[in-house]
Amino acid sequence: MGFSENFNEIYEIAEDIYLHPELGYKEFRTSGIIENFILKYAPEIKIHKFSRTGLKISLPKNKKNLLNMVFIAELDAVYTPAHFHADKNTGAAHNCGHYSQVAIALSLFKELFLTREYENLDYNISFVFVPAEEFLDLEYRENLREKGEIKYFGGKPEAMRLGIFDEFDFGIAIHSMGGKYGKRTIEINSDLAGFIYKNYTFIGKAAHAGFAPQEGINAYSMSTVFNTALGLLRQHFNEREMVRLNPVILNHKMGVNVIPQEIKIGCDFRAQSVEYILEGIEKLDNAAKGSALSMSGKVKTETCMGYLPFKQDRYLSRFVEEEYKNFALIENIITERAISAAGDIGDLSYMFPCIQIGYSGFKGTIHGTDFIHDDTEYIFSIFPEFIFKVLKNMSGKIDKNRLYKKSYKEYEKIILKLGGEKNEK
Repeated sequence: MGFSENFNEIYEIAEDIYLHPELGYKEFRTSGIIENFILKYAPEIKIHKFSRTGLKISLPKNKKNLLNMVFIAELDAVYTPAHFHADKNTGAAHNCGHYSQVAIALSLFKELFLTREYENLDYNISFVFVPAEEFLDLEYRENLREKGEIKYFGGKPEAMRLGIFDEFDFGIAIHSMGGKYGKRTIEINSDLAGFIYKNYTFIGKAAHAGFAPQEGINAYSMSTVFNTALGLLRQHFNEREMVRLNPVILNHKMGVNVIPQEIKIGCDFRAQSVEYILEGIEKLDNAAKGSALSMSGKVKTETCMGYLPFKQDRYLSRFVEEEYKNFALIENIITERAISAAGDIGDLSYMFPCIQIGYSGFKGTIHGTDFIHDDTEYIFSIFPEFIFKVLKNMSGKIDKNRLYKKSYKEYEKIILKLGGEKNEK
């Protein structure tokens, strides 16, 4: 067996998933492809299903092994109707590269299982395919939550709640890299921001805009003052935290001949630490209160927890860098490049150390209208072989004392501290 021999099968799966994108908690077709692949090569292995479309698959365990590792792949697409391969009915598009994660994970599973190489490792390996990493389609997810089918909008926190990750000591994820690279490249130690969504409903008083505007209180004007305040606040945020804000109008009750009575503004707040997120959203709340008060109106505040910041585990990344130095087919490595994008891998890394290895080989704009695989040999053959060798390189070297472990209950406490899944005040 070998990754080059697996290429055609794996690439065909990747293309199939890419051309049939599905949004979070709706990835039934993708989940079925994974299940069929596993049953084809390992019909005796139990497949644990969770969260509607999620799958957990463990290679046969060695009871002597003291550590358990999880390899994570994400199932969902992004909502981008303008993408050139978007689903015409749902607007879903695979312009974040998750389809390639799935294909690479299946390639690794096949190679490890058929060669029985997993028996030579001193840690056990499981593969978890998680739904709903992208924080979108929130109305649908809110409906699922109201029906009691989920608690969290993100797939990894939901799996954490269900105990899917309880047995693991460390985790490895992979992710496509945005941008064009002249050389085959990997990336390690790229920390991600955490974020919280804030919704502010400004409440005024309706009146005839022509006859008696003085009798009204303009909610739209309050939101304008608020937007101005956010612009001025940017000067006071610590640059090291890489703060990002994106205020948008969510809904309104306005007509041109009526003073606007109500308008809802949504704004995310992204930063590199939990402490700074708490500090930042307090400033946003104060700006909203002051904006409403300045126009003699009111504001209702709603908090929706997004994801925790992701600090990659530098100890585990060392094994990736070690293997890179011995792997001639990958020419370049990028390290220590923090970004303001976020992912629910940050939440999982609260429970145990995780790394996320980036890989190039794509063209177009990530999350844009033209994102697609380009260097298919690298993505679906060379890079999986590299990960395979990283897994072997780790065996016998991991110091358990360098790892940490926290419970879901501890995670739940920090989420409540940040405002919970949904909190109105």
